[in-house]
Amino acid sequence: MLTKFIRRLGFASPTHHKKGLTPAIIPRSEHRVSRSNISKHALKVLYQLKDAGFQAYLVGGGVRDVLLDRHPKDFDVATDAKPEQVQKIFRNCRLIGRRFRLAHIHFGSHIVEVATFRASAPSQTINPHLVHSEGGMILRDNVYGTLEEDVLRRDFTVNALYYNIADFSVLDYVGGLKDLKEKTLRMIGDASQRYREDPVRMLRAIRFAAKLGFHIHPESEAPIFELAPLVKQVPSARLFDEYMKLFLSGYAKPSFDLLRHYQLFSVLFPESERCINSKQGEAVLAFISGALKDTDKRVAEDKPVALPFLLAAFLWQPLQEKTISLMEEGLSEPLAFF
Repeated sequence: MLTKFIRRLGFASPTHHKKGLTPAIIPRSEHRVSRSNISKHALKVLYQLKDAGFQAYLVGGGVRDVLLDRHPKDFDVATDAKPEQVQKIFRNCRLIGRRFRLAHIHFGSHIVEVATFRASAPSQTINPHLVHSEGGMILRDNVYGTLEEDVLRRDFTVNALYYNIADFSVLDYVGGLKDLKEKTLRMIGDASQRYREDPVRMLRAIRFAAKLGFHIHPESEAPIFELAPLVKQVPSARLFDEYMKLFLSGYAKPSFDLLRHYQLFSVLFPESERCINSKQGEAVLAFISGALKDTDKRVAEDKPVALPFLLAAFLWQPLQEKTISLMEEGLSEPLAFF
């Protein structure tokens, strides 16, 4: 069904950004996204926003994964309603975030994240709600816009597919369906600039490539080797969130391999990478790989996993070496280890 529709379309280049984008509109009869695939909580949010007179779209990984015949756990919603307007509609809503304001709709332990359409404001725009660091990283981004602008603020084309609750169609502005079929991760816009705006996007590229088994488009992967050191600027809380997604989702070993390939692991864990490249490197790598594979196996078996276990595996050899160094300076083994 999807392949037939893609062949019928003549997509422009996904990086061809002009004002007034025209989407490919895939009617319900030609895609597999069904309300039966969507959580009841996400559907409730979509319908209540629609009934309140706002646009409401399912977007991101939820749409992508359903189209890939996967079973997403989370569904994100995009709308033209401002966060404060969303809060007025839902009594179970909590507004979060400084960098970009989001609405979390709580249904017990389940949360549906609602984001207002973001504007594609350039870095030189003078706007008190858009704040960049000297290196170009976006620090605060509460600039709201249109659906078309929101598309261009998404990271990868396969994450910029919008399911419209109004008519159950899927909107594709940037060739996401074609890239989905070709198993390609392609950054929307200039990859170098997008990574500088938010270095976490490089980690997201690794995560999606590992999870989906996709390859990163050459134009999107080339800047990673140069810009990998920028991840050191990312706040530790955001890095921790990314570690959870990278290593506790069942794809820890392929994520680790890709992080090393793109020289991101050496930035995040320089001492661990040094040990991997030392005389004991083969044993260190086998030790870390075993911990990663065991974690993936436990996830597949629906057993509990813990990030500290993997962080300890990464840092075990550096810890041993530091302990020996301190013992040579005269400390007892227990004290040196502590």
